Amino acid sequence: MLFDFARLRLSKLVLGSTLLAVSLATGCQVRPLYETGGNAGKALPAIGFADATDRVTQELRNRLIFLTSGGAGEPQNPEYSVQLNVSSSASEVLGDKDTNVMKTGNLTMSASYSLSRMSDGTILKVGKRTVSVFVYYPIQEFAKMRAVRDAEDRAAGEIAELVRADLAAVLGR
Repeated sequence: MLFDFARLRLSKLVLGSTLLAVSLATGCQVRPLYETGGNAGKALPAIGFADATDRVTQELRNRLIFLTSGGAGEPQNPEYSVQLNVSSSASEVLGDKDTNVMKTGNLTMSASYSLSRMSDGTILKVGKRTVSVFVYYPIQEFAKMRAVRDAEDRAAGEIAELVRADLAAVLGR
């Protein structure tokens, strides 16, 4: 008889713990960041981006337009505006001891941005993202230039993903 009471107490404890866990879990506000029916899904395609002044900024701008609009392009009458300021620098890291020729390096790109509402000019978000990508420097000079350009394009793609996530987080609230 004593064994049955211990088993009953144990089952009540397990049941109580389960109910407590379920009640705590129902209070969570977990939802997808990029849900199509939410605020971010409706607001991201309404973002306009400032004109670019150089090739690297244009690459980042183009990728952001594609990511925020889903490939539909920039809106005619944007509700939000993003200003971009992009800088990049390539550095040579490892060289060949025998020939004293640099073979590998890093390209670091930084992008500062500000998101503002067009209707009243309120700044909703100011941020900065930085990424570093690997660069392999071939011996030929033109190939080196292409390697740096390829690294800039890869870095712009990575920063565009990060900035899009930041914008979606702000506009999803």
